[in-house]
Amino acid sequence: MPSFRVIVAVGLLRPGIRADAVLPAVADAVAERTVVEASSVDVVAREARVTVRFTADGVDDAIPVAEHAVARLRELAQTGPWRLTERVGGRWFRRV
Repeated sequence: MPSFRVIVAVGLLRPGIRADAVLPAVADAVAERTVVEASSVDVVAREARVTVRFTADGVDDAIPVAEHAVARLRELAQTGPWRLTERVGGRWFRRV
């Protein structure tokens, strides 16, 4: 089954939201729809990013999963741009 990643830039947390609660909440949102393979918070070019890797049958199935994850994250924090990538062979390709 193909592997996808939703990657979202994260800004300020909403009032009352703890930083350590963000990643599990987003991963749980993805897990409501499919299998979560991995999740992480990284800082790239001084920007925090949440990444959740998951499985889906194809891009058409992965897009709603990614949108659901982004919607959940927006409840917790301000967000910047997001993207969906798919692993093909040993490389990641942007799909959205």
